[in-house]
Amino acid sequence: MSFTVDALLAVRELRLRLVASAGGTGRVIEAAHVSELARPGEWLRGGELLMTTGLVLPVDQRSCREFVQDVVDGGAAALALGVGHGQPYQRPPEELVAAAEAAGLPLLVVPDEVPFIAVTKAVFAALAAQERRALEHTIDVQRRLTVAAASGGDLDTILTVWLDATGRAAVVTDLLGRPLASVGPSAQALLAAGRTVLAEVTAQGLLGSASVDVDGLTVGVQPIGARRLRGHALVARPAQPRLGALDAALVSLLTLELERRHLADEPRRRTRAEAMTRLLAGMPDDRAEPMLRALGVATPRMRGLAVLTGPGEAAELSADLALVLPGGLVRHSGDTVEALIADEVDVFALLDRFAPGRAAGIGAALRPGAAAVTLRQARALLATSARLGRPAEAAEHSTSRLLLTLGPPELLAAFADTVLAPIDAVDPRGDLVTTLRAWLDANAAWDVTASRLGVHRHTVRNRIDRIEQLTGRTLAAASARYELWLALEARDALAHTATPQPLMTDR
Repeated sequence: MSFTVDALLAVRELRLRLVASAGGTGRVIEAAHVSELARPGEWLRGGELLMTTGLVLPVDQRSCREFVQDVVDGGAAALALGVGHGQPYQRPPEELVAAAEAAGLPLLVVPDEVPFIAVTKAVFAALAAQERRALEHTIDVQRRLTVAAASGGDLDTILTVWLDATGRAAVVTDLLGRPLASVGPSAQALLAAGRTVLAEVTAQGLLGSASVDVDGLTVGVQPIGARRLRGHALVARPAQPRLGALDAALVSLLTLELERRHLADEPRRRTRAEAMTRLLAGMPDDRAEPMLRALGVATPRMRGLAVLTGPGEAAELSADLALVLPGGLVRHSGDTVEALIADEVDVFALLDRFAPGRAAGIGAALRPGAAAVTLRQARALLATSARLGRPAEAAEHSTSRLLLTLGPPELLAAFADTVLAPIDAVDPRGDLVTTLRAWLDANAAWDVTASRLGVHRHTVRNRIDRIEQLTGRTLAAASARYELWLALEARDALAHTATPQPLMTDR
């Protein structure tokens, strides 16, 4: 409970008297300060009880108004005037009382027999007692939360203890901002307010946090997770928050619970990865659809998704996707993560959140029985995505590109080698093949190709001339360009449609 002007007036031994602005006695006092300056405001930091004898205070109406306004601008909680024997004033000047009343600043009178040091000691003793009560409360809340977590309590149990101990609403969300648990009558308003900054905070991972005020509600947004972000805690904050140990204790125990959930969910992720493997091995629709419904996926069409991660990132990305995707049909091998996603999921938003800047292929939306085809398309589009610098979707690429993914690897390899072997023989660094690909992608535009490769346009011309000499094809002809392009596409498809090694769930 905050120490207010009312609480100070209630200290009987001080015998303080209120003479102006009774409506301001609810103001919080955070310190006590003595000043005999004519303009003390610049020395204040806010929340002070400012005490003065009025030694340099003029008694005219204008000067009193200016003095009081300066004190108000400095953020003082109240003004106390010492009066009596040996003091400049035996009673508070009427002009000062009127100015304080007009400004809404509580004006207290300190009697002659009470020194300012006694008032100062009383203020700081009350503040120390307040801090002690806050610490005792914090320890009690931490103990109750720890007991709830150690006794096997889930998120709802932990948040219920939190609400009972603090009276503050709270919401726990997953990585997509969906509520996992909530308590308090203002939980929905809390979630709505938190979502205004959740995307920005999420982008900062475990380092992201924020405090936002919406319609009079102050919401603290804190990350939950040990080594990787698992979700967020949205906590209502009081008008005068004393944050630190209390909120940190809640976040720590929520982190333990979400990490426990993550580990306990491993058998489920493994089971679903095995179900995904069975589905990809070939399963008629009349068997695939019931299996998907049992996994919580009720959709007539699915998309394959393949993401090429950085070294060592695949397991964590796989776990994140398994947590947020309906059905959790996710697996990984090496640096590639694969998933089967319901058609209604916003795949681009998903990638932007969990795999920004990573090469990603998105297969066509097909019936569950054709899951292997859509995933094969996704894998084949990884190279295209890497070239484009953005996710590549089957719907935006040619049918011939996708048909290549369905051909026998031996046939694709033979065709690509036949067309490109003359170039390969003299191009160990791959400069000619890289230039050819860029030139074809730029629709044979010399300047565009040179800009993309960072070389002179004459270098591009020389390399294309060299390719014509090696292959015996005149690249001015569309058919010759198409044949070389198709060979390059076949080689890219081979890199991502070879029989994969056994894929694993994250551990």
